[in-house]
Amino acid sequence: MSAVVAGKPRLTTSAMIASIAGEGQRVKAAPFGKALVELAASRPDVVGMTADLAKYTDLHLFAQAYPDRFFQMGMAEQLLMASAGGMAKEGLVPFATTYAVFATRRAYDFIHQVIAEEHLNVKICCALPGLTTGYGPSHQATEDLAMMRCIPGLTIVDPCDALDIEQAVPQIAAHPGPVYMRLLRGNVPLVLDEYDYRFELGKAALLRDGRDVLIVSTGLMTMRALEAAAQLQADSVDAAVLHVPTIKPLDEATLLEQAQRSGRLVVVAENHSVIGGLGEAIAGLLMRSGVAPRFRHIGLPDAFLDAGALPTLHDRYGISTTAVTASIKGWLSS
Repeated sequence: MSAVVAGKPRLTTSAMIASIAGEGQRVKAAPFGKALVELAASRPDVVGMTADLAKYTDLHLFAQAYPDRFFQMGMAEQLLMASAGGMAKEGLVPFATTYAVFATRRAYDFIHQVIAEEHLNVKICCALPGLTTGYGPSHQATEDLAMMRCIPGLTIVDPCDALDIEQAVPQIAAHPGPVYMRLLRGNVPLVLDEYDYRFELGKAALLRDGRDVLIVSTGLMTMRALEAAAQLQADSVDAAVLHVPTIKPLDEATLLEQAQRSGRLVVVAENHSVIGGLGEAIAGLLMRSGVAPRFRHIGLPDAFLDAGALPTLHDRYGISTTAVTASIKGWLSS
């Protein structure tokens, strides 16, 4: 069942780690943990692993349901990844969870050498991607996609909402080889069920069409793009939204088909640094393919970001709905 977020609270320290759900928005609690528990009922090879963060990645639900298949590795992310690789070699399918900063910046070499080079069947699911915490650069994984995109053979998934996560879990489990999935946790917004959406690994989905601007988005920015499209419609701007839940491999055919429709501004929106993420991946694809629409990029700056309340930071760094709408209006009028 989905719930609804209560009235907008006064911003306090808790807003640094609060749900990204807006006022009155429908949410689902712990979709990743619940989906993994459901999957494990029919997949005895699935195991859950974490580095002292079961509660904060929603893996505690798996630990409660399958205590003999849960492994708490302590604050040792390198050990977590090395052990997950070893379990995969024994035929298990480990889901390894931690924060995105710790998996990428602290355990990168172990993912690269132990897991990816041997193409092991490890699913790395990481909370707090991009700017989803206000606790400053030590916890803000603003460069994780850039780092992980460089690893050969690694599939990368950035879900938008609870429905995306629920449907992605069994598909990444069925996919042979390593996967890195950005993870939204706790009370996760539920928006894609209104668009007859089904997650399909490796595929982009056109959620709404429009003649004036194409917003290509991933992760939570698809939610922002849909909200911005509704606001733009009130000003007679017709915006399309193309959701790209799989960052690697890209759905190049769909991206090129949509980007080469004449007369539309193409805007890529992502919860990641403007360096090395979806925006640069799509820009490179367009240039290599000889497709040259008007192109703009919404992302986080190439900087160490501030600490603070998430709503304030999202406004400051241009990824709130209000900021996205204003940016697109400005580009269309210039």
